[in-house]
Amino acid sequence: MTQQDIGGKGPGPSATLADKIEWLIQNMWPPDAPPPKNNIAVAAAISAVTGEEISSTTVWKLRTGRQDNPQLRTLTALAAFFDVPLGYFGPAPEARSIDADLTFQALRHKLDDGTIRPEVLRAFTDLPADIRWLVDELIMTAARAARRHAES
Repeated sequence: MTQQDIGGKGPGPSATLADKIEWLIQNMWPPDAPPPKNNIAVAAAISAVTGEEISSTTVWKLRTGRQDNPQLRTLTALAAFFDVPLGYFGPAPEARSIDADLTFQALRHKLDDGTIRPEVLRAFTDLPADIRWLVDELIMTAARAARRHAES
């Protein structure tokens, strides 16, 4: 089941390019790169790591959906910077096979930086299935509410 299947936005195969890029910035930002404070910082970090000059305007257009068909070299730089396969930006059938791997990588990032505590995941896996389902529903409801709040 992908995030799209459960009503989320993110790297799901049918997400827009803007959604995918925003998800990468929020969830797969390299730990050794300066924090992404704005589009200027995002562009500078990508350019510094990949050697591909990307402007802050290009980053803004990609993040807002105003540009949905960037040059291959731009996508290649994004893929290299975020350490994802180029196919992540491709059509749904190709992206679908990448979705679960990226979700697990993002979870690993959150564990490594302390955003999610390992003991919480352990406790979650130890819950009986019916209780785990309730926690799932609570998390999905909170995620939908957060998205609605961010959109308003």
